[in-house]
Amino acid sequence: MSGTEPEWSEADSRLYRELAAIAVPGRAEQIAALLALAPFAADAPFRIVELGCGEGRLGLALLSFFPQARYLGLDGSDSMRQETGERLRRFGERAEVAAFDLAAADWLDRVRGADLVVSSLVVHHLTGDGKRALFKALHERLSPRGALLLADLVEPARPEARALFAGSWDAAVADAAAASADGDELRRRFAAERWNYYRYPDPADRPSPLFDQLLWLREAGFRAVDCFWMRAGHAVYGGYMTEAAAGPPKDGRWERALAAARAALDPPSSTN
Repeated sequence: MSGTEPEWSEADSRLYRELAAIAVPGRAEQIAALLALAPFAADAPFRIVELGCGEGRLGLALLSFFPQARYLGLDGSDSMRQETGERLRRFGERAEVAAFDLAAADWLDRVRGADLVVSSLVVHHLTGDGKRALFKALHERLSPRGALLLADLVEPARPEARALFAGSWDAAVADAAAASADGDELRRRFAAERWNYYRYPDPADRPSPLFDQLLWLREAGFRAVDCFWMRAGHAVYGGYMTEAAAGPPKDGRWERALAAARAALDPPSSTN
């Protein structure tokens, strides 16, 4: 897999923690989508690996929503791993946190046999070739009942789409800031830090077009590949090891997933 230079730093981790409450469009909906899309009943035992666990918010939501699941969170930041470990301590042996380098391959053996691989705002740091290689490597290691689900930035195909993504991201930040006690200050920092990739491209960010990534997922062998949610250039997409199982939709799953996501995010500063 291709390198990720310039590398993510502890300063970047600190800034992300400070801004994430307003900077991630539809953050609760993105987390809820990942929960709702997992191909497992709420009481099923299965194994989850998260690439880039960050603060542990998604891990908290997953372990709460799936009380029989086991979870491994991988991250390259010491401070992020420490915060995730503190946040998930209540789950005891069900939760584990470990270091990894996304661009390396030595961590891939820890994925072998996993049932669900998830990642949020991490894979876009790889080049297109790196993403393509990652999808293939994960497909080779997931269990036959597994899935790969990603929430990430995608590259627009035209300048009109870039302008749409930039403007709608700023609008999402304004909406989130209006609902936050310190939203005005966070919104000013979001602008000052030039966080909106679609206005201020950063060499550390290498999103690929969504269509290309869906093709790479199919090429790797995933089935039922799709984009499931999208807002302001942030998409939830992925694929499954098998086609969809027959049967009626699970009523109320989305509402329960959204409640679990909001509980994992509220209050944003809590580690409970």
